[in-house]
Amino acid sequence: MFDERPLSGALAAVRETHAPDALVFDCQRDFETLDPAVAEDLALVVDGLDPHSYPDEWVPADAPDELRRYAGGEFTVGMPGDGGVAWTRQTDPPAVFVKPRLQGSPEDFVSFLLAEALVEVGLDAPEHFLGFFEERYPDLVAATPLSPAGDYQLAAALYTAHLGLRTREVFADWDEAHPALFEAWLDAGERLTPRLDGLAGEMARGETEFPAAAELACSAIKHGIEVPAPFAALDTGAYSRNGPAYAVEWARKTFAALED
Repeated sequence: MFDERPLSGALAAVRETHAPDALVFDCQRDFETLDPAVAEDLALVVDGLDPHSYPDEWVPADAPDELRRYAGGEFTVGMPGDGGVAWTRQTDPPAVFVKPRLQGSPEDFVSFLLAEALVEVGLDAPEHFLGFFEERYPDLVAATPLSPAGDYQLAAALYTAHLGLRTREVFADWDEAHPALFEAWLDAGERLTPRLDGLAGEMARGETEFPAAAELACSAIKHGIEVPAPFAALDTGAYSRNGPAYAVEWARKTFAALED
């Protein structure tokens, strides 16, 4: 199931700088959530497993089943929305997983996703939004009129933006040290720009739902791309400093304004 992926050149240098102990694996099959039963296979290629668990009160009663299982202590790697690369520090050493869905993708783009994951591992940040919001996740849910699935998508987007405020500073400094990765980071952001044009109008007309718009805008934030209101308020030092408390207050004000 897991084959160690050799890294060389810029990616090897990124790992050495940001996550020197991390292992990188190519996965033999795709996944959204890596089933706990696969832990036996993973245990053969790492030194130890330390599954996360979170207090029941952090998870609303109507939360998606995947979130309840993740919080409950089952060994789970990756969650819906994680994309083609997932990482975890529930293993010793930390591990990064490259999914088969990326086969056929441009090599520079895959390298960017791997570099991003290695930088995130090195930030010592939570690997999922539940570890970011903690006891404030029910407050976020209470601040929105969204469905449980919509709340999940919004929370994931908000955490993407918060992580991106930190990782983009790293990528922005790579124009000389790692120019190919720097260009891939820029290119990924530029590909988002046309989709941001008219986003506010699409939301107003009901053509794009709020969680989907948040996912797009928050992805753009991590590339330093200007985003429309109300998401521009997330592209701030205040959000970087204050994290969950800022996000919950932003949600309260945003949805109150939308209801007026």
